[in-house]
Amino acid sequence: IKALWNKAPNMDSLIAVGSIASLVYGVAALFRMAWAMGHGAWDIVQMYRENLYFESAAMILTLITLGKFLETRAKGRTGDAIRALMDLSPKTAMVLRNGVETEIPVEDVRVGDLIVVRSGGSIPVDGTVVEGRGSVDQSALTGESVPVEKLPGDTVAAATINTEGYLKFRADKVGEDTTLAQVIRMVEEAGGSKAPIARLADKIAGIFVPVVMSISAITFAVWMACGYGLEFSLNCAISVLVISCPCALGLATPVAIMVGTGRGAQMGVLFKNAEALENLHHIDTVVLDKTGTLTTGKPEVTDILPGSADLSRLMRIASALESKSEHPFAKAILRKMGSNPYPEAENFETLPGRGVAGTIRGVRYFGGNGRLMEELGVAVPDLSNLAGQGKTPLHFASEQGEYLGTIAAADVLKADSMAAVEAMQKLHLDVVMLTGDNEATAKSIAAKAGITHVISDVLPTDKAGAVKKLQEAGHRVLMVGDGINDAPALVTADVGMAIGAGTDIAMESADIVLMNSSLISVSGAIALSKATIKNIRENLFWAFFYNTLGIPLAAGLLYLPFGLQLSPMIGAAAMSMSSVFVVTNALRLRFFKPKTEAVPVCACEDIPEETLIPEAPAEAQLPEQVILVNGMMCSHCTAAVEKACMSVPGTVRAVASLEQKNVTVTGTASYEDLKAAIVAEDYEVLDPVKTETVVIGVGGMMCSHCTAAVEKACMSVPGTVSAVANLELKNVTVTGTAQLEALKKAIIDEDYEILEG
Repeated sequence: IKALWNKAPNMDSLIAVGSIASLVYGVAALFRMAWAMGHGAWDIVQMYRENLYFESAAMILTLITLGKFLETRAKGRTGDAIRALMDLSPKTAMVLRNGVETEIPVEDVRVGDLIVVRSGGSIPVDGTVVEGRGSVDQSALTGESVPVEKLPGDTVAAATINTEGYLKFRADKVGEDTTLAQVIRMVEEAGGSKAPIARLADKIAGIFVPVVMSISAITFAVWMACGYGLEFSLNCAISVLVISCPCALGLATPVAIMVGTGRGAQMGVLFKNAEALENLHHIDTVVLDKTGTLTTGKPEVTDILPGSADLSRLMRIASALESKSEHPFAKAILRKMGSNPYPEAENFETLPGRGVAGTIRGVRYFGGNGRLMEELGVAVPDLSNLAGQGKTPLHFASEQGEYLGTIAAADVLKADSMAAVEAMQKLHLDVVMLTGDNEATAKSIAAKAGITHVISDVLPTDKAGAVKKLQEAGHRVLMVGDGINDAPALVTADVGMAIGAGTDIAMESADIVLMNSSLISVSGAIALSKATIKNIRENLFWAFFYNTLGIPLAAGLLYLPFGLQLSPMIGAAAMSMSSVFVVTNALRLRFFKPKTEAVPVCACEDIPEETLIPEAPAEAQLPEQVILVNGMMCSHCTAAVEKACMSVPGTVRAVASLEQKNVTVTGTASYEDLKAAIVAEDYEVLDPVKTETVVIGVGGMMCSHCTAAVEKACMSVPGTVSAVANLELKNVTVTGTAQLEALKKAIIDEDYEILEG
């Protein structure tokens, strides 16, 4: 009513006018019926008892309110995102005052204070390193997947983590001046400045309402002027308002949006509000974050460059050293090694800012960066081309100065990134990559993904600025990201889309959340948005068409030539048919299918197949024998048996199992020598039992991690001596006395499928 009074009628005004008209007409009809009954005019009573319209007033408001309730409930919560950002910053800081370390609240830190952060600690404020070395995880702010080495003179930022080493730094920015505080402020500002889009139905209502009311008034005036009396004239005028009452017009938008968002949820695309669904179809530019969005978000081994050692020896030494390190590169090397065996490193040592060291079978080995190799006097070949490809090399050498080789790692593309970018480009979208990584790394990744427009070396504040520049150039921007560093850009863009595998901050800052990590879903979401908006427009047209067709009949246009006046029953049927038509049309969205489907990603690891190590270094080709051992009762027993076997010449590896009561020995050592060594430790060696071999078909294996999981499941079954899974043949060959049904159950419990026959 207020909108109508202010000469700005909208959808609500149309609903209000129609509902009130229905109610007023019904009340007037009741009084008219009462008068008619008193005068015995039963024909008038009969006419009005089918002409009350109370149910129309009730149903209009019920349906519209239900639609608005469902829409409002799904609103995003920017406040929660801001609170989560604030929680990133540590609450206390270790400050050096008068030479004594004192823990104080972070609010009490002043510019110029010296702050100490040890390994694993979170950095409380922005500052400059004055002493020490450390590897700082800056992924919360820059999105970089690899910790950055910090030396005296380098800057550090609040909410980043010192993963390794010792840092003493001078506080430069505290409180509201820190980088994290700026990110929080930008999320607040961008979230508050985003205006809701105008509804198509409101635009139509802005014209439709005054036109309908004018027609109603003109109808009343014309019939009165023609001498047809107050009752006939009022009946025609109110009939115009009733028949134009927007049941279908009111349902046109919310029903289509509800069906569209429901279909999106089935596709793994969650729209937080109707505005996001409507806005998405206008998008002409897609801005993609690199780390965790286009790429896996963690480094993977890309190159193995043997030196004096062959590939097998280099990988065994590297795996032995890195097995005791928590560095992301270490995990990448171990993933590359897979289930292949490697020796154990003793006297392990972390060399802050340089690498690691350890003793393997009496020889001291080192693994680290170029600085470490310089300190050791090891000559390393020129590998500058790796840096140009966005790769980071890790060199390995012995204490004698022998250069063993180099293993390079990089954040690699997801399996479906290239297909996703191609799908977006087919929708005539300009794809832009936005990242905090350096230009060389960014351009290398972009080229592989098929992206030509790259914006690199940007901080979180710069990301939001880059999005604004694109908007100022006239582009409608969709930002896709997964990290805290993407939050300002997500809320600045016309539509923000977060990867479901990302941080809670990103998901709460975004308008749309992808429940899987597949970028293919981006093009699917855009296509769904276009289909939904097309459906809404169709609904609005037909709803408007039905109302427009009914208005002349209600006004009595056919009364004079044919004596036909719109029957209330026919009017009600027409309104019902328009609503049924609109709802049926909207339900077609349930069958929407994107032209591109999400690429299935293995549940074990999101590792591209091309980065997997060849399945067997030379060591794995050595003979393997399983010896049954009685008397092992704890982990100390298994360790003693393994040590006894390793003392036998020719043994490369020995793994004892307490559950299976056996030890698996890899190498050329003789059975009799191994048996003697075990017996010497006061354990009993049982004679081998007769074993059988069974081949089980297994569905769902997609990488070497899957085969390792299946093998492990089979080995957990009592009686299994060995299990070898084959990725190409989709089966596992099991040797031993284990029951077939028990083996199948163990495999099924790991979420793999048994292929019968």
